[in-house]
Amino acid sequence: MEHWSIRKPAVHTQGGVVVAQHALAAEAGAKVLARGGNAVDAAIATGFALSAVEPWMSGLGGCGFMTVYLARENRSYALEFGVRAPGALNVNDYPLSTGFDSDLFAWPGVLENRNVLGPYSVAVPGFVAGLGEAAKRFGTLSWPQLLAPAIALAEQGLCVDWYSSLKIASSAADIARFESTRSVYLPEGHVPMGHWAGSPPVIELKGLAKTLAQLADQGPASFYQGDLAERVLADTASVGIGLSAEDLASYRVHFEELSGASYRDALIYTPAGLCAGPSLRQALTELEQYLPNPPMQPDGNSTAATAASLQAAYADRLLQMGDSHDGKIPACTTHLNVTDRNGNVVALTQTLLSVFGSRLLLPDTGILMNNGIMWFDPEPGRPNSMAPGKQPLCNMCPTIVAEPAGPVTALGASGGRRIVSSIMQLISFIADFSMDPEKAMHQPRVDVSGVSQVVADAAFDPAILQALGEKVADLSTADHGVYPSLFGCPSIARFDPASGCSTGAAFVQSPLAAAVAELVDC
Repeated sequence: MEHWSIRKPAVHTQGGVVVAQHALAAEAGAKVLARGGNAVDAAIATGFALSAVEPWMSGLGGCGFMTVYLARENRSYALEFGVRAPGALNVNDYPLSTGFDSDLFAWPGVLENRNVLGPYSVAVPGFVAGLGEAAKRFGTLSWPQLLAPAIALAEQGLCVDWYSSLKIASSAADIARFESTRSVYLPEGHVPMGHWAGSPPVIELKGLAKTLAQLADQGPASFYQGDLAERVLADTASVGIGLSAEDLASYRVHFEELSGASYRDALIYTPAGLCAGPSLRQALTELEQYLPNPPMQPDGNSTAATAASLQAAYADRLLQMGDSHDGKIPACTTHLNVTDRNGNVVALTQTLLSVFGSRLLLPDTGILMNNGIMWFDPEPGRPNSMAPGKQPLCNMCPTIVAEPAGPVTALGASGGRRIVSSIMQLISFIADFSMDPEKAMHQPRVDVSGVSQVVADAAFDPAILQALGEKVADLSTADHGVYPSLFGCPSIARFDPASGCSTGAAFVQSPLAAAVAELVDC
């Protein structure tokens, strides 16, 4: 078997930095920083830009979590804008069938995969409300300025590269079932790939561009009440989605100030509630007990301690919080981090849940809708069982680490059940082994997405793998495949107040992920 060594250098700048899973979105955010915007402004611009350059991952029909550190206040805050079940949801519309669902979670199967595909899978989206609330509380630029990059990207259309073709191909069978989605993403009935000697094909996003322009003009509240809300409701009704005016009008973002949890000498800020924040904090607490005195560099013992800590945290998560027991299928989440020249730091995770979400594209507004109902356990009487108006458990976990020496680091990941594993290990690399962002991002990791099996990156030193195998009963190794999801897709952005320098590091294996500096390198 061939083993490739791939490196992606970190970016260092005297200004701010944006790290995102698509370089064009990161560039949009970096330009906002250069125009005088702060980290929250840049995060909002980047988040909306992602809806145009990787629309199958996140966007107006999705949801997310944001964690914000304000340097002047030395305080951190969280905004939760996850999905909500529609008020008219009827649990009888989701009768159990044989087997398990066909996507991210291993819930009992539902008739016709209604909780995964199509109109019954759609929940009330919170994305626009969340970024609107962030702009109101922390932004400095105007709302139209923040949406301008996304509008421009949507107007020029989506240039289909090899990775985009691969993403579309992975969901082609599902999106072909829905005419509105098929007509845009499967032109002429097949995956757009272009001729080997010609220009790459372009997918038109005119509906999305028009919607973004209206949103920029009328403000974020218009998505939930007003002319744009009426367009969205008419659009959802046209494809059989049962959202109501009350569902949109009653949506609220949850905002809270965070108290840092101690890990070694660092403070960890992450959202609480129905996300992966509590599990991350528990895993770190477990690691302090399993590994009271970390070695100079990661070894077999420290890696085994990491695995044991994650297993303990997941055992409680599965039992008490209602998550699934199987995490083999990747999610479509995307994550971004931002620092600015004043030391403010933002971590933002946003998602449609599955790749292409519900696989339903609203034909007029051009919005891909989430399949958030899939986040619920379809079996009644459990912690995460579905109910009207209910919020489901999710795996998002945007995190900020305040180091004792002064640097503040934003980090997070996409990858569904793999998010906690990847973030926890990055924190350990930074706090236990004094790694800088670039070294941490290139360090092999293990994945613990359930209670028993541990999957180790085949890039680990053989001595570490041997020692790990002696301590872990159910161990396997894996190489990174075409999709960089086996160990999550993390990113890091750090601000050092002593030097005023920001560092951004994108996930090495993600082909389009990039860190983009506001100014020239320092």
